[in-house]
Amino acid sequence: MGLTSGNTTDDELVMRLALEEARRCLDHDDVPIGAVVTRNGEVLAAAGNERELANDPTAHAEILALRAAAAAVGSWHLEGCTLTVTLEPCAMCAGAAVLSRLDRVVFGAADPKAGFAGSLGNLLRDPRLNHAVVLTDGVLAEECGELLRSFFRERR
Repeated sequence: MGLTSGNTTDDELVMRLALEEARRCLDHDDVPIGAVVTRNGEVLAAAGNERELANDPTAHAEILALRAAAAAVGSWHLEGCTLTVTLEPCAMCAGAAVLSRLDRVVFGAADPKAGFAGSLGNLLRDPRLNHAVVLTDGVLAEECGELLRSFFRERR
């Protein structure tokens, strides 16, 4: 699937796709987080959280999207790829981004309780690791954050 941009940036277009994935999570009562992997303007994979659906603590949107992207390209090396996700990646997902050799990670809302792309730490840019990932944060942050806030408001 190719992406075209009119009056909006490519990052915003892809984030809107990630938001669509996040909204699908509501159908199975998972926290609405969506992720999309792209390369050269093409969508390789998209996923939403499936922890509740799969009873799998590792079934984060980012992990599922990275697995699908690796399968699509036939390699775990995802150089040239960008991961776009609605919420700042946790330590597991930030680590997976580094290990998969992504070029970039783009996220929407910050996660001050579990985020490891700037909030609690930054695995993506840690100079001790063998790969650094370019980070773009705050893309459609308000829309991404509101989806999460409304999900948790309804459960209280």
